[in-house]
Parts: sequence; structure tokens; C-alpha cells
Amino acid sequence: MIFGEFRCEEAEGVTLAHTLNLGGKTLKKGRVLTGDDIALLKQAGIAAVTGARIQAGDLDENAGAAEIAALLVGPNTETRRPYTGRCNVHAAKRGVLRVDAARIDALNLLDEAVAIGTLPDCALARHGQVLATVKIIPFAVTRELVERCRAIAAGGPLLRLAELQPRRAALILGELPGMKENVFRGTVTATRNRLEGLGSRLALVLRCRHARDEYEGKLREALAAGCDLLLVAGATVTKDRRDVVPAAVVAAGGTIEHFGMPVEPGNMLILAGIGATPVLVLPGCARSRRSNGLDWALQRLLAGLPLTRAEIMRMGVGGLIRSPLEPEDEEEGEVDSVPAVPAGAPNVAALVLAAGQSSRMGGTNKLLQAVDGVPMVLRAVNAALASRAATVTVVLGHEAEQVEALLAGRKVNIVRNAEFAQGMSTSLRAGIQALPPEAEAVVVLLADMPRISAVQVDRLIDAFEAKQPAIVVPQRDGRRGNPILWPREFFARMQAVSGDKGARELLEENPQRIRAVDMDDAIHADVDTPADLRGRQP
Repeated sequence: MIFGEFRCEEAEGVTLAHTLNLGGKTLKKGRVLTGDDIALLKQAGIAAVTGARIQAGDLDENAGAAEIAALLVGPNTETRRPYTGRCNVHAAKRGVLRVDAARIDALNLLDEAVAIGTLPDCALARHGQVLATVKIIPFAVTRELVERCRAIAAGGPLLRLAELQPRRAALILGELPGMKENVFRGTVTATRNRLEGLGSRLALVLRCRHARDEYEGKLREALAAGCDLLLVAGATVTKDRRDVVPAAVVAAGGTIEHFGMPVEPGNMLILAGIGATPVLVLPGCARSRRSNGLDWALQRLLAGLPLTRAEIMRMGVGGLIRSPLEPEDEEEGEVDSVPAVPAGAPNVAALVLAAGQSSRMGGTNKLLQAVDGVPMVLRAVNAALASRAATVTVVLGHEAEQVEALLAGRKVNIVRNAEFAQGMSTSLRAGIQALPPEAEAVVVLLADMPRISAVQVDRLIDAFEAKQPAIVVPQRDGRRGNPILWPREFFARMQAVSGDKGARELLEENPQRIRAVDMDDAIHADVDTPADLRGRQP
């Protein structure tokens, strides 16, 4: 490229370096001058212009920017059309950006003609957001320089965007006497907003006394309900790995991976896991809406990126989000008023039948018996609560007082069936009658199926279409199971069933209305006898 001053007679094909106002017409910088432009220049009395002439072996600024930007592109990123020597890389999805900083630095150090700027490593990016920009500083670059850039980029993508994956989260709240309700409401609201902002869902909220065995029990409940991310907000901030909450995680079969993080606020976060399920013990700042270390941890977890001790301890540079001298937020006590059903989603109710007499259990109420530390009726109700069902109705009968006491504090509608001894159909009728009028369908769960979780319930809801309603039935190897989703049009006929067989006859009468969904063998695993119960224990 030749840059300099060109006499008008020699300027055709020159890229203009500076904007020129020629009375009624403006020639902008970057314009490649034509013969007509030269004539206008001469009429305006301009004898020479400053600009650049592209030579063989050169790429103009747009072509050079586009080629180098293409070298940066990795998973879930894309380039857009170059302009004025700039080409941007955009996010093709929502996710967390990973940047190969060493090789970006190497590209920038090659030559002053190329300047590349990116978002910080691990930045959260929305769909379409600019992740990086490549700017060619002069009007052209040499092909040789572009090839040197290509050699550096040859080791793999320099940018990649880890897509956010939705999770079903549980929040366990510890309480001590005298704690204000607005503390709990604020924590729930802030947590829900954080999760929904990252494409996940706060599926289950559980409260317990600030005691190791209480936290352990709630952790087991959340796992049984099908939650795949567990968040624990202790009544007091954890001070040691052997403190109450981390001790409960270990008692539930978990491991404490790391305690603390070099991020302010957020220092007191604990990273743990129970099997493949991540557990975060929340720092005190988690109830605040302001950005803190919990946000950074959640973003990486939900994007499927490694979150290890080493990853956490590398967050220190840039980890001072807010000065320790700034005042803490006051307790946030806004009312938690999130709509039960997202806009456009079908309104599906859950109905848990838990009224049976356990006649084959030798005098023991099987629904009060624990499987992996969680009573069966709690497993069923929590599965319904953690699902995307808009409401949960529970029908009780046998030993209703004991069962209802176990469900205390949960957002469920409890129905007493005085005729429970006459069979399952009476509970089905009582439950259907109690469903809210806006329900478009219902998932009927049997409380003696301890391996059913929100995973199976949500798969039934996913398969339901309000415009073409079908009876959604789970199957395994061609054999039908439970729970089953029923559209509203069948409610009246379900209230007319009799005996101890539920709505089985309706399935046989409407084979053309059935939509089968393949699932695991949890849909066949019920408990009727003590031997069945022993077989369901881990």
C-alpha cells in the first residue's frame, strides 16, 4: 500500500483518507475515488488529495478485517459484514465467553496494523452481542501479515461461547428463631431472578431449622425431586468446613470441593457436590440483587464450564466487584410475585393421590416410609412442586393427619377424601373436582412411586399441546406406566370412574388419543409390599 498525497490526475482508484466537502456533495473518507469524483475535485479547485493506493498482495481494510475475524470464530460465535475496516464477532447464542488471551495478545503484538479487542474472559453474553472486534488501522494489510495471523490461530478457535443449559434448581433456607420473613422472601426473589436471568428455574424452595440433620434431609428431598442444582442459604454464614451446612452436605453423601473465593462480595461461597449434582452454599450477599461472586459461579456452572478450586482461585484479578468499604444492601423483602405459568405455556396442574390404606404393608402406612431418607409421599409431592406444573393438589385419606403434618409449609392444595376406603377412584374424583378452573390438563401422580421426579413430570408437560390435546402416557419397552397427563376434556369422565383402578378404562376406550413418551423404568416402580420397599432402597 502506498500512502501519501496524490495529484488529482493520478488519484483515480485512491482510497480517500479524509472527508472532503465539495459544496453540494461530500466525499467521505474511505471512498475509492472514481473518474467522476476526480472531475468534482477539479471543479472545486482541489489539486491533490491524501489517501492510499492498494497494491498487488494487499487486502483492503474490510477484506483484511473479515479474514482475521474469521480466524477468531469458535463454537456459537459468528462474524458479521465488515465496515470501515472493522469486523465484529457476535454471539450466536446466549452463553459465557472463553477467550484464548495468550493468542489474542500474540496477534496484537504482530503488527500495529491489526488491533483486536474482546470482552473479558468468562463474560456473560446475550445472543447477538459483540464479543470481539477486529480493526485494521491503515487502509490495507498485506497478505503476508494475514497469513502470520492464520498461523497463530491454527491451534484452534480463539473464542468460544459456552451455551447456558437450563437447570432445575432447589433453594434450601435455614432458619433460626427471630428471623424476619422478609429475609426469606428477599432470598427467594433474588435467587429466582438470578436463575431465570440465566435461563434456569427455581423449581423447589424448602425451609428447615438450622441443624445438620434438617439440612441433610432437605438435600435428600431436593435430589429425590429431580433437582440438578442445589443452593443452600444457611441461617448463619458458614465459618468453617465443619460448620453446620457443609457438614450436612457431607452427611448427605457429598464432598466439599472448595470454601471461599477471592471475590468481593461473595468471599464465603462454598462449592460442593453430591454425586454429579453441584451444590453451592451461598454467601450472605446472595440475597442482594447486586452482582457478586455467586453470579460468577452460577454463570460457569450453567454454561457447563469447569468450576474447580483452581478456577475459583483464579478469579482474584478483577474480583473486587465492590469495595469492602461500601455499605451492604439492606435486607430485601419484596413480595415474591412471579407468575405460576410463563406466557404462552399451557396451564397444567399436578394431582398427587396419597389416600390409600397400604393394605399389603402389614399395618404400616407405606407413604410415611422413607426411601433414601425421604418419605415416599414427600418424594411425590416435591416432584410435583419442582416440576413446571402450575399448581399441586394432594388428596389424603388414610392417616391424613400424619401425612398433612409432613407436608406442612408446602404450597399445595390439600383435599381430604372421606371415602378413601372405597378405592382409588374416589380419590381421583375428589382431586379432579378440586382442580383450579384454569387448568388445561392434569398430571396424576401416585404417591407410592418413589423414583418419579420432576424430570418425568416435565417430560409429560413438554409433550402436551393445548391446541391438539392428547392423553400423554409414559412407556418403557412398549409397556405403559405412571404418571399420566389428562387433558381437561376428560375431567368429567374421570369423575365418573369407580372402583380401585383409576382411569384405566378411559385409556382403553381412547387409544387414538394417546401420545406415548419413552421414559426410564421409574414409571413402573411402585411400592405395595415390604419387599417392594426394601427393593427401592439404595
